[in-house]
Amino acid sequence: MSNLARKIQEEKQFDVQTQPVQAPKKKIKTRKSWLSPGEKILGLAFTGIVCFGAVQMVSNQSAIYEINKEIQQTEEAIQTQNKVNTDLKMQVSELSTYERIKAKAEEMGLKFSGNNVKVVED
Repeated sequence: MSNLARKIQEEKQFDVQTQPVQAPKKKIKTRKSWLSPGEKILGLAFTGIVCFGAVQMVSNQSAIYEINKEIQQTEEAIQTQNKVNTDLKMQVSELSTYERIKAKAEEMGLKFSGNNVKVVED
């Protein structure tokens, strides 16, 4: 039996030696994208729309700011002009007093006659 065991052992060694060595198979990994091309296009379109909307909002806010600034400047100019008008009305009322008009008329050589005076009211 020892001869038989040796024979089997030699056959196993011979089989191992005669078998061609096979290189381990390399697994080829196919890289699968988690987004399909259609989803990528939709994503880009959505991103573009969001960016366009953001730019539009900023430009609208800028235009509103400019218009508000112009409105404030106009209101300030109106207030200044109203103050000037009020001052001028006060000057008109001061300069149109009866005594002053009489004094200017006498200065120019006119004489006051009570018969020729007519009262006019606004």
